[in-house]
Amino acid sequence: MTDWDQLYNDQNTPWEKGEPAPCLVDYLKNNVIEGEILVPGCGAGHDVRALAASGAEAVVGLDVAPAAIQLAESFSRTGNERYVCGDLFDLPASWNGAFDAIWEHTCFCAIHPTQRSAYVEAVTAALKSQGSLIGVFYLNPYDDEHQPGEGPPFGVEKEELEDFFLHEFELLEQWVPERAYPGREGRELMVRMRRKS
Repeated sequence: MTDWDQLYNDQNTPWEKGEPAPCLVDYLKNNVIEGEILVPGCGAGHDVRALAASGAEAVVGLDVAPAAIQLAESFSRTGNERYVCGDLFDLPASWNGAFDAIWEHTCFCAIHPTQRSAYVEAVTAALKSQGSLIGVFYLNPYDDEHQPGEGPPFGVEKEELEDFFLHEFELLEQWVPERAYPGREGRELMVRMRRKS
């Protein structure tokens, strides 16, 4: 398994771009994600702060790496955000049905593909009934550095996303975001889903 804390301590974090996901910034210009939002695999917390600055009621950034949480907490607050060091696959019982929405960005592609069913179970359990899962999924992360079958990051096909999520979620919309981090253009899929029950 990947030692995320060691990677942060070594500053070996190529996923760390120093700013929130461009597609999230664009989405928040015209949309409000209401209620309490969970951001799994929040890293340095750029997306958490963007969500908090947008006026979200509360935003919780979760990461398994203590060094990532320490980095996230080093930034100035932008709203009602907080950070928790913890494991998405071992959430406190008090978090069951606690969140109105989940923002997914790079957590799903970072975990091993064998953990994807467990990911769906975890986010479903954390959401309230009819809660929203909004996220950007890395369809094709492969380049000179990353090859299929290796990772993280691990790519996913649209059909795989449907197989994983649509037994628990209703797909409301999906689109290829207009903006992405350099090198990711056209390789991502943005999705908005609602928990069925």
